[in-house]
Amino acid sequence: MRSGRVAGLVLAAGEGSRLGTPKALVEYAGERLVDRAVRLLEEGGCHPVVVVLGAATVQVRRAVTVRNPDWASGMGSSLRVGLRALPDEAERVVVALVDQPLIRPGAVRALIESGAGLAVATYGGRRRNPVLIAREHFAGVAELATGDVGARPFMKAHPELVTEVPCDPHGDPADIDTPGDLDLLQTE
Repeated sequence: MRSGRVAGLVLAAGEGSRLGTPKALVEYAGERLVDRAVRLLEEGGCHPVVVVLGAATVQVRRAVTVRNPDWASGMGSSLRVGLRALPDEAERVVVALVDQPLIRPGAVRALIESGAGLAVATYGGRRRNPVLIAREHFAGVAELATGDVGARPFMKAHPELVTEVPCDPHGDPADIDTPGDLDLLQTE
């Protein structure tokens, strides 16, 4: 069982082209998505929390923000920027996406408590976010994170390292990509 410091990382750099505005700025249930994601990680047991921004510059309380100058190239570059920004004492990191407001802190806690070095949340048996990555995998994950993919290529290349953590009781991984997605989530 691994212990030690677990940081949080929020990927929030995109412009939200299909949504019409950067997702970090979108409000859901009276709270900006970026603030909600920071709270998710904090309440789940992560400290510190780093937020990768790009298309929008935003003040985020209770988090360290870093800018991805190459944000338009996709999530892979944001993951690389975020992993580099983590403090040396962070032995593992839980990576969350800014656009999944229905995930609850229990999912983050379940990943951390798994004790795994590489873990992915599952919902209905399908791999989704968040994911947990131990420091010994940062370089390998960063190397394979290109375009609009994050840790998935590394996990696919090393299935023997991956622990699937069922998170069905800890929320819904639905994401917000369009105004219709946002409307649908707000009416549920």
